[in-house]
Amino acid sequence: MLEIVGSKMKTITPSFRVLGVRIDAVKTFEAVARMERLIETSKTCYVAVTGMHGIAEAQQDPGFREILNQADLVVPDGMPLVWLARWHRHPLRRRVPGSELMEAFCKKTGPRYRHFFYGGTPEVAQDLARQLRDRFQITIAGTYTPPFRPLTTEEEKELASLVDKSRPDVLWVGLSTPKQERWIYEHRDKLKVAIMLGVGAAFDMNSGRLRRAPRWMQDNGLEWLFRLLAEPRRLWKRYLVTIPSSMWAVSLELFHIRKFE
Repeated sequence: MLEIVGSKMKTITPSFRVLGVRIDAVKTFEAVARMERLIETSKTCYVAVTGMHGIAEAQQDPGFREILNQADLVVPDGMPLVWLARWHRHPLRRRVPGSELMEAFCKKTGPRYRHFFYGGTPEVAQDLARQLRDRFQITIAGTYTPPFRPLTTEEEKELASLVDKSRPDVLWVGLSTPKQERWIYEHRDKLKVAIMLGVGAAFDMNSGRLRRAPRWMQDNGLEWLFRLLAEPRRLWKRYLVTIPSSMWAVSLELFHIRKFE
């Protein structure tokens, strides 16, 4: 959608709200096009790839909700959000998972941009970069695997120097929600990069370490079950406690019983 502002055309992205979180009603190809436009701006932009897990975390933490709402683009990664988009009269058919957004962006833009991968293990990050380069001829600026703790002051300087020297346009972050969004928000003014995205399990999925659910499960909102069965110890709380608790709040909001800001 376009709006005339003065003598310029400004893109207005349709959106809706879920428990106080803005979700942009975009399809994958629209998200890719929006990313290309964001890269051309003069500031560091960031994209949140958000499903019901992110919504649930934001309900419990107003600070995290603000991080999501300040993102330049919040894409719907989860069939519940697609269904909610339809409720709000946005004709979405499929969700926009981080793994598909990464592949679609690399396929469309090829060698046009420089890519940096932050997260995963050294083997996963390097293998992901290599596979995407071989498949889509992207340009690899670098990879960095952080420790399972906050970076020290020296490590922060090392990362900033590495990013500065490698001059990436796109920085893909694979740390899982909400850690990756908080990290991006904290570093948005510290690293010289055009756009940052938190894509979670995309590192493992697109490197071949983690299988996607069959397409019929994806399209019917059952990929969570596939992932839970694959990683029960890590994901049981997310899918059996955190997200179900937020779904009750969503139902209250839909039927105007309670309003969430």
